[in-house]
Amino acid sequence: MTQRMDYTAAAPAAVKALGQLYGHVLQSGLDPRLVDLVYLRVSLINGCAYCIDMHMRDLLKRGVGTETLALVPVWREAGALFTPAERAAFAWAETVTRVADTAIPDADYAAAAAAFDPTSLAELTIAIGLINTYNRLAIAFRATPAAVKRAAA
Repeated sequence: MTQRMDYTAAAPAAVKALGQLYGHVLQSGLDPRLVDLVYLRVSLINGCAYCIDMHMRDLLKRGVGTETLALVPVWREAGALFTPAERAAFAWAETVTRVADTAIPDADYAAAAAAFDPTSLAELTIAIGLINTYNRLAIAFRATPAAVKRAAA
């Protein structure tokens, strides 16, 4: 895969603004493991190799085991491997990411609202929107995953 364009160089102010939002999410009070797991799940849905590579590495640094990471795509079958909050966040991330198909049914909202207070749900939804934006940038411009760069070197 060859990178089409360096979007960070082409639009540095916009990328900086996204970085500030990323920083906000880190300071939001949401569990960092939960946020990284959501970033990974959304990136898996969108097929973003760059972000999958990055968030897998972030989660490994947090001490999340490879068995847990391997089961993120099938989290519903993973039972207690994920906390109730993580499972609720995965479900919400899936419906929000697939908004064109789901229209985010009332039942999905009710389930998320039962698991998160209004501030946390808003912050989680912002995080989901942010990673969807990053996925679209990385996919559109073919950002090269770190693992691919290392393998090519």
